[in-house]
Amino acid sequence: MAGFSLRPDIGIDLGTASVLVYVKGRGIVLSEPSVVAIDSETGEIIEVGHRAQAMLGRTPKNIQAIRPLRDGVISQYDITLKMLQYFIKSACGFMLMKPRVIVCIPSGITEVEERAVVDAAKNAGAGSAYLIEEPVAAAIGADIDISAPSGNMIIDIGGGTTDIAVISLDGVVVSESIKVAGDKFDEAIMRYVRNKYNVLIGEVTAEHVKKTIGTVYRQDKVEHLNVKGRCLAQGLPKYVTLSSVEMLEALLSPIMAIIDSICQVIERTPPELVADIINNGIVMTGGGSLLRGFDKLVTEMTGIKTRVAPNPINCVAIGTGKSLDHIGNLTEGIINLSRNRQQRY
Repeated sequence: MAGFSLRPDIGIDLGTASVLVYVKGRGIVLSEPSVVAIDSETGEIIEVGHRAQAMLGRTPKNIQAIRPLRDGVISQYDITLKMLQYFIKSACGFMLMKPRVIVCIPSGITEVEERAVVDAAKNAGAGSAYLIEEPVAAAIGADIDISAPSGNMIIDIGGGTTDIAVISLDGVVVSESIKVAGDKFDEAIMRYVRNKYNVLIGEVTAEHVKKTIGTVYRQDKVEHLNVKGRCLAQGLPKYVTLSSVEMLEALLSPIMAIIDSICQVIERTPPELVADIINNGIVMTGGGSLLRGFDKLVTEMTGIKTRVAPNPINCVAIGTGKSLDHIGNLTEGIINLSRNRQQRY
């Protein structure tokens, strides 16, 4: 818990899977799962973040563990508002003045969805709120010079969305946002285990499988993991041994959806910028980029050298935080920083 501050400037990576808070001058001070546990009878918040996540799939009837953001946007406004209030207070402590806040959003959301994010931020305690698109923030966080007259391609794979963008001269030239990312990877693993072994596993177990042996490109070493679930035929507990080779099949559908979108963005990119991208390579960020061999698969499918950025999970939050350096130059009102081409990062 932070102490006292006059008016901190805050950057928030408001993700489907997790929320990261960056405070200017201090860096990333908070990283918590986007999960809230509530009393279903009274609506009272019981736990938020890590403690709420530990309740997923384990709660009694009167308690619900909820992810209030789905596919990168707010699906349950009131719960998101309370979650933001909790995180801002935890990160900043007592504030004499309301903070200025930049919130990161997927590139494909509507103006109505943007307004919901802004309203939630203001009602959670922000004095003024601004928006920045995830691929732009990710590029800044990956130390890419987005102000240069050169094309750079960024792929940010989060929990709810995958954002693909070509950036040049501080602006997004071509972009695509699809609702296929970490959550869909988990669902694919759950579906694979159910179909092949007739065993039901939960979201938490599927995520553990993904992080431990998740693979999308052939590896020299085969890894195995024992998981437990419920046998659908007998209704009893059952152990299943999964291999990294099986993950190639389990994750095929969502991975190919992302690959198809990457190829579509390249097809829509002006030839001069494609030449720049070939020279600069493709940069991947977000937790989904950590799936083993994902960068090699993109390289093989596109013919363009692809690499995972250092510290990929924090890139969006770091880029949002760096954008705070320019918040003092902005006029009052709601501005999407990604569309303000006059700013230089």
